[in-house]
This record gives sequence, structure tokens and C-alpha cells, in this order.
Amino acid sequence: MRGNSFGKLFSLTSFGESHGPAIGVIVDGVPSSLNVSLRDLNKVLSRRAPGKMAGTSTRQEEDLPEILSGVYKNKTLGTPIAVIVRNTNQRSGDYRWAEREFRVGHADKTTLDKYGIRDPRGGGRSSGRETIARVIAGYFASLIIPQIEVAAYLVKVGALSGEDLLHKKRVENYLQGLQKRGESVGGVVAVKIKNVPAGLGEPAFDKLKADLGKAFLSIGGCVAFSFGMGESLANSYGSENAQDRSRFGGIEGGISNGEDIYLEASFKPPSTVGKKAQQGRHDPSIVMRAIPVIESMAKIVLADHFLRQQAYVKERK
Repeated sequence: MRGNSFGKLFSLTSFGESHGPAIGVIVDGVPSSLNVSLRDLNKVLSRRAPGKMAGTSTRQEEDLPEILSGVYKNKTLGTPIAVIVRNTNQRSGDYRWAEREFRVGHADKTTLDKYGIRDPRGGGRSSGRETIARVIAGYFASLIIPQIEVAAYLVKVGALSGEDLLHKKRVENYLQGLQKRGESVGGVVAVKIKNVPAGLGEPAFDKLKADLGKAFLSIGGCVAFSFGMGESLANSYGSENAQDRSRFGGIEGGISNGEDIYLEASFKPPSTVGKKAQQGRHDPSIVMRAIPVIESMAKIVLADHFLRQQAYVKERK
């Protein structure tokens, strides 16, 4: 399969382009008879939507999900769940320049190199709008693992960190200043996961840390992933770590140990800068809107490994 699907027992396949008719996802592996709340799904999608904070993209869309299959009378059927969200506020004229130019660090040129054709409108398949599919799948994943709590939060946005990030107005003013200059910045998102059962992860190649890393790095703009103390462990002594399990962020040998899991993901600045950023509806930083996407990808991985562990336990019995 050509890289549009993710997961084994719990899986998603995403489709659609930023300026096409819709973004969609097929979620498979969801057990039957789970309660589905359209209200809760809308809440999750609303967190990802643009235009929620001054200084971010002004593209305004309701992002209303349409469930096409797999749900009946608000219950999952155990069959594939297909959901689409229609694109309703495209401004393709803003991207005429993209037919002739390639943004450095974006998928513009590499997509053309690979397929021989590309959709330049809004980044096409490489747009951040693709993450709608991930957030929808993350909602259904959460139905499988309701006991697991996943919370992502900002660690750094450009020059802002620490207490600065607690003041919404301070962050908005900073982003608006970047927008006016046609500038962009990256940042870091941290994730804390509670109530994870021990035993999730499938060595040697499907270790929990490996699948979480792949999940995060598959998000557009994500350039680095770490768990526990991350790179700082490379500068430590073994004697420092021997008595402190918490340094490994809840994952040992690629398997969850039952403790809280700590993760971090770093994002690069958006590639559209200068006059093009000022003309279109671009985010000066994607870090804030990445939070629900990061949470969703973590839930997808955990739900998949939870089902795999359940199957393994049944086999042992």
C-alpha cells in the first residue's frame, strides 16, 4: 500500500486534498457496540480547526463530519467506518504562484518528482488539512482505550517558552507580529500519557517507541521525536539511570512498563514566508494546531497496540 494507511489491528486510511471536495478517512478495526457521540467528535475537530486564535490562518470552515458507514443508531457496527469533512472555504487563486514555484522544505518539488504531477492548491495532499483524517481516527481510537489519558501541551513556540505560553494574549501578539512580517517559527510539543497498561509494544520492529515515532514524524512539519529524557540520556552515566525508571518515559525495551509515558515532538517553521505568506491564509506557526493531531496519533498507536496485546493474551490462554 502506498503510504496512505497506518496501523495493524486498528488502522486508518486517509484521502483527499486541501482544495478538493473533501478530506476523508476510513477507520478499520473498531469493535462493535461502542457509543459514538457526534457532539464529541465535533469538539475534537473544532480544536484542530483554523481561525481559533489571533495570528493563525484565517481560513474559516466548520469542519462538520459526515459519517458514511460503520455506525448505526450511534453505535459502532464493527465494520469499516468512513467519514468525510467537506472543504467549503477554498481560495485557490491565492496559490497561482505555486504552479510555477517550489517552497524549500515543503513537499512541492518532491511530490512532482515522485508522481510527475501535483495539486499546487493549498499544498494539495501535503496540506495540514490532511490532519482532519487523523483527528477523526483519534476519536474512534479513544473509544477503544477510554481509560488512557493523553494530554499534549506547548513547550516552545519560536522565542516563547515557559510562563510566556500561559498568556494567550502574549502568544497571539507574538504570532500577529510574525504574520505582519511574513515570518514563521517552529516549536516543541510535549505529551503526557497516563494509565497506560504494561505490555504494549511488539519488539523487535513494532516497538511502542518506534510506532509512536513514526506516527509523530508522519505529521507534516514534524522534524524530531523523543521519549523520556531523550537526547540527554546520551550525555549521562549508566549509574545515573540504573535506579531511576522515570528517565525512560514509561517505555523500556520498546514495551510500556505501566508508568506515565512522556514524549516530545519538534516542528519546523512553515515554509511559506515573505509576501506569499502575507497574501495567503497561512499559519506563522503550526505548533498550536498540532496539539490535537499529536494527541490523536498517540491514541491511534495506543489503540492499535492495545488490541494487539489483547489478541496476544488470548493466544496465551
